[in-house]
Amino acid sequence: MATLILIIIFIDFIGLGIPDSLFGPAWPAMYEEMGLPVSVGSLVSLINTGGTVISSLMSAYLIKRFGTARVTAFSTVVTATALLGFSFSGNFAFLCLFSLPLGLGGGAIDSALNNYVALHYKATHMNFLHCFYGVGVTLSPFFMSLALAENGDWRGGYRMAFLVQICIAAVTVLSIPLWKKMAQKEGSEAENEQMAVSPLYLAKMRKVRMTWLMFICSCAIECTAGIWGSTFLVESKGVSPDVAAEIIMFYYMGMAVGRFLSGVLAARLSAWKIIKIGTGALFAALVLLFLPIPTFGIAAALFLVGLGNGPIFPNLTHLTPEIVGRELSGSAIGSQMAAAYVGIMVFPPLFGILAQNITPDIFPYYLSVFFVIMLAAMILLVREIKKEKAKLF
Repeated sequence: MATLILIIIFIDFIGLGIPDSLFGPAWPAMYEEMGLPVSVGSLVSLINTGGTVISSLMSAYLIKRFGTARVTAFSTVVTATALLGFSFSGNFAFLCLFSLPLGLGGGAIDSALNNYVALHYKATHMNFLHCFYGVGVTLSPFFMSLALAENGDWRGGYRMAFLVQICIAAVTVLSIPLWKKMAQKEGSEAENEQMAVSPLYLAKMRKVRMTWLMFICSCAIECTAGIWGSTFLVESKGVSPDVAAEIIMFYYMGMAVGRFLSGVLAARLSAWKIIKIGTGALFAALVLLFLPIPTFGIAAALFLVGLGNGPIFPNLTHLTPEIVGRELSGSAIGSQMAAAYVGIMVFPPLFGILAQNITPDIFPYYLSVFFVIMLAAMILLVREIKKEKAKLF
């Protein structure tokens, strides 16, 4: 039964990834059809991310009231409906309108399932969970490319994504009795035993603040490298745009490989050990980016950025019940997902502003700032945990 629920969770995480990479490939066709300036696309993304932050912070209360299965099922239906709404949108107001439920649904799914896997499964499963998210974000551009290639109609891409998402929602809804049986088998409903507390309550805990910093910095590095890596390669390293696109593919490949290997290694190594190995690989990558190396060396450096940074998010999430206690894990993970989306929402656009007004050459320096902050937060977090353990003996 536990294995079947895990499979359903993996499927749900594919559904979580599907909306996240759909808007970008569709936007060039969307703004041309609607006669919009290209820059307003950032507002649609901002609304989506804002909804994700809100639902992440509310997730602990929702899970305690309704349970993980119902929250996930309802949220998947909401995201599917929002995708369908996008496909019928005829103006910018409707794009903004449907962006909010899309973000609200995604944040709830992310927080609920990350917490459930952290409580009920091993680090290996957490890492593979995030690999399945990668499947979802890979499918969306494929759907959109099919729709655009056939007749240039971006709406068809959203409808394909809707059909997949509504099927995932149906599977999740039908599985709700299975989740109940699993809870009865364990003897209690784990979600009801948890405390739903506010972010202000959590902010008083130094350990939680350090995890927030780590999530913000890891996601800032991840998204800045993915969004602006090509610009850095073209403007600062003289690489042609087509080669730059291929190199960024290696970056995402590194992230996928990092999470896959992390899932395999988790059977033998602790989550902390994997985080430390990933941090070491990330440090080596940043050093390479500062060096005057040929193009293949830069490609290797960006591959290492993905390889090293990729495992940090899932392993730190899995450690959360151990760090803050199982009763606070739901609230803590919800706040961590919100922190992660803040890193995604704020810092890649900030790099764009700095690159435009200074130079794209600051790319390795910018990533290094977040690496240093993340490393300092990790060191302080480990010290705090050791202090608390020392007090027990």
